[in-house]
Amino acid sequence: MKNNSSQDSSVNFITDKENIYKRVFKRSPLISSMSVGWDNLDIVYDVDPPGEISKISFQQHCIGIFTEAFSSTEIERKMDGRLVQEEDVRGNFVIVPANMSHQVVWDKPISAVKIAIEPRVFAQTIYEVVDPDRIELLPQFATPDPLVHQIGLSLQSALTKNGNGSRLYAETLINALILHLLENYSGDRRSFSECITGKLPKYKLKRVINYIYAHFDGDLSLKELASCVQMSPTYFSRLFKETTGITPHQYVIRCRIARAKDLLKQGKLSIAEVAIQVGFVDQSHLYRYFKRLVGVTPKVFLQEFRK
Repeated sequence: MKNNSSQDSSVNFITDKENIYKRVFKRSPLISSMSVGWDNLDIVYDVDPPGEISKISFQQHCIGIFTEAFSSTEIERKMDGRLVQEEDVRGNFVIVPANMSHQVVWDKPISAVKIAIEPRVFAQTIYEVVDPDRIELLPQFATPDPLVHQIGLSLQSALTKNGNGSRLYAETLINALILHLLENYSGDRRSFSECITGKLPKYKLKRVINYIYAHFDGDLSLKELASCVQMSPTYFSRLFKETTGITPHQYVIRCRIARAKDLLKQGKLSIAEVAIQVGFVDQSHLYRYFKRLVGVTPKVFLQEFRK
């Protein structure tokens, strides 16, 4: 592995977005959270041709999830002075903690979802139950983890298929990822999910539900909903599910479908117009969730209603 510089080149993915990605990887990503309108997330999906990254450090925690390796891939990675050979990386993931020296060389194309998380955001994810100053994310060379891999695949799908209609879903996945990393790959390992217990008080649940009903046709964010009840997004998301039995994203989808059914019955709008009216990206986006929750497509639902 070449070492082109005695000092790290430090980069900030949060402030410079895709410009930094171009500098590090010599090209733009296939798709990014910025390109689909997820303005409070920093996620890219890309297929990396064979190449290398010279000695560098990131100002954010960076997580790379290898969603697919097109053939047996060999990677030579150096982190914090330790050199490791990695092979057959599909389904694995890596953690490069903020401000840690990192070099990597790989010999085959790799499909990967890459996520940058501010250390402050990571540490304060569940400030209600843990002292943020005690949180330290540990470096991780290519490691198999089925849950992390599934989150990567889900984020890849959300980026490439649903785009700006899936921000709340993507935030839910990122929060689940952070909680999993806290429990399994941090210096203060404990069952944080067990710490997050109880339910939302009735007045707080009513407040956030009223807010959802007033804004479900827009691009709601998890942070936005959590701020209604003065909680961190992860803590709020867990208590909301404990209270209602479903995630905030699932609740929003059900509100949209319920409103879509009402509008379809009124017969004043086309199916495509209804989809936009209730907050879906397009008609196909509505079809997918409508059939999942109602059991039939909007077209069949209309036919049965008019009988």
